[in-house]
Amino acid sequence: MRATEPATAKAIKTTDRELVIVLPDSEVRIPWRRCSPRLAAATADQRRKAILSPGGYGIHWPLLDEDLSVEGLLGARGA
Repeated sequence: MRATEPATAKAIKTTDRELVIVLPDSEVRIPWRRCSPRLAAATADQRRKAILSPGGYGIHWPLLDEDLSVEGLLGARGA
């Protein structure tokens, strides 16, 4: 049985309303309120300063000290 590969992002984008995760074959838009309470309460400037990890597995917001996995965010989109 083959292990499932974790989800990775090629890029990320931010808008006033949502985080956009760019996957190899599509884009997923997640409202900030579904990402985390800290991101939901953040300013647009704080959200814009996001850094995608080199492997595409996680996102870091240095101004908020917030770290979230791409896989976890993709799981939260339907919550």
